[in-house]
Amino acid sequence: MSDRERHPNPGLDTLLDLDGQVFVVDPNGGYWVKFMACRVPASTEKPAGVSYSLTLHDAAGRRLVGFDNTHAVRKSARPGGKGRGSPDHKHRLGTVRPYTFRNAATLLQDFWKEVDSVLKEKGVL
Repeated sequence: MSDRERHPNPGLDTLLDLDGQVFVVDPNGGYWVKFMACRVPASTEKPAGVSYSLTLHDAAGRRLVGFDNTHAVRKSARPGGKGRGSPDHKHRLGTVRPYTFRNAATLLQDFWKEVDSVLKEKGVL
């Protein structure tokens, strides 16, 4: 049996353990991340059987980065891209783009990479 068959969603336990956690991510306390994750019945919309929302906020509480699967998003803002896609998507500084969920471990890596990128742009890192 392959590792993928034994663990079809690597990192899922870690993601679920983060549910409800809030972490300050800069020395001055102005930016923080929040994790929400829970198991749900596997479905067409959520084939991995997990509902999640991972967000970075500024001191005023504005969401700067978010990865979630709470609703479907447009595949493209262009005229030919009006159809709804997967509910997996990411928010970044006011934009929303589809996100390809591979597994929980990759989701966590992608989230932290985006957090680091925005914090660097804001001069925090």
